[in-house]
This record gives sequence, structure tokens and C-alpha cells, in this order.
Amino acid sequence: MGSGPAETVEQLEKLIQSLNSKELMLMGSSLGGYYATYLSEKYNCPAALINPAVIPFELWESHLGEHKNYYSDEIHVVTHQHIDELRDLEVKKLSNPDNFLILVQTGDDTLDYRDAAEKFSYSLCWIRENGNHS
Repeated sequence: MGSGPAETVEQLEKLIQSLNSKELMLMGSSLGGYYATYLSEKYNCPAALINPAVIPFELWESHLGEHKNYYSDEIHVVTHQHIDELRDLEVKKLSNPDNFLILVQTGDDTLDYRDAAEKFSYSLCWIRENGNHS
């Protein structure tokens, strides 16, 4: 089974701390965009986010339980603890909105692009019509 959000971010932080932070730039899509937002704020580095999740802990409520990865057949379990860990990573207000480039599509069938457009309204945000989550 895969790791939860807290463990994932812990692994990413170890990697970041091993690098020269002045040359660090993050990129994340979907849940990776949520993690990149947290890490960008913590380490004050630029981040490019593609269809980023803004409030994934709300989405995960309806996905509690086991899920099979379509490509690897690995089983991943979503728990209430995972949802709490996601809440703990939430950046309610951006302290450095200039650090973000946001790329969203209005046709995203998983995440509402308007959530990202609102959260990152003081960042460079490119909104493209149509498209999808993938």
C-alpha cells in the first residue's frame, strides 16, 4: 500500500533539503500541485501548478477505502487519517503569490478550475477553455 500525504511530503522535504534551494523550482499536477503549493510556501520557491487540487480533503471524503491503480494494480487505501493529513497541509492564504504559475482548463472533469483561479487570483494564472483533468 502507498504512503499517506504526511509521509509523501516528508520524503519530498528530505529531497528538497538535499538540494541547493536557490535553484529549486517545483512542478505539480492535481494532488502534486497541492503538495507543491505547501512546499513552495514553506521553502519560498517558485512553482508551476497544472490543474492543481485546492481542497483535496473534501474530495477524498467520497473516496474512503481501497482503490486499485489502473496501471500497476497496486492497492491504495484512503483513510480518515489521510484526509486529516491533507487538511494539515492546507495553505489558506498565499504569502508569496508571485511564486506561482497556474495552468488550468475549464473542462477539468475532476477538479473545478474556479477553485484554483480564486485561490491563485494574485498569481499568474492561465485559464484555457475546454480540456480535461488528464
